[in-house]
Amino acid sequence: MDLTLPLDYAAIERILPHRYPFLLVDRITEFEVDKRIVGIKNVSLNERYLSHATNGSPVLPPTILTEAVAQVGAIMILAKPENRQRLIYFMGIERVRYRRPVHPGDVVEIEVMAVRLRSRMGLLKGVARVDDNVVVDGTMTFALGPAQL
Repeated sequence: MDLTLPLDYAAIERILPHRYPFLLVDRITEFEVDKRIVGIKNVSLNERYLSHATNGSPVLPPTILTEAVAQVGAIMILAKPENRQRLIYFMGIERVRYRRPVHPGDVVEIEVMAVRLRSRMGLLKGVARVDDNVVVDGTMTFALGPAQL
């Protein structure tokens, strides 16, 4: 697979098993194997999972934002040739903090760094930003399953 940056939506679909409307990453702009990856999530008004804040304005739910961070991390792991046909499982999150809401029209830049990688498990640290302001950060544990049939 060609990993010429930036990776567009079609290239991401070749790496992740997710499909619309569950594929939340629009583009990958930076990639350092086993170290770091940066992805983009464009938030639009027509996304079906937007919720409304107490003031009535639509916001991206924190759980969806957390899943977007996890998907960027999954791309870093599954892009490796030895992991291409494997499944990745989101095992847990720790120290996740939601700093501010994300609204339609926002471009979320998601950076994920590898903290610890093993052959079947690992720990990733993720940070999502809008206009250089942190909107969520935390760590995620993942496990790799057997190859897909």
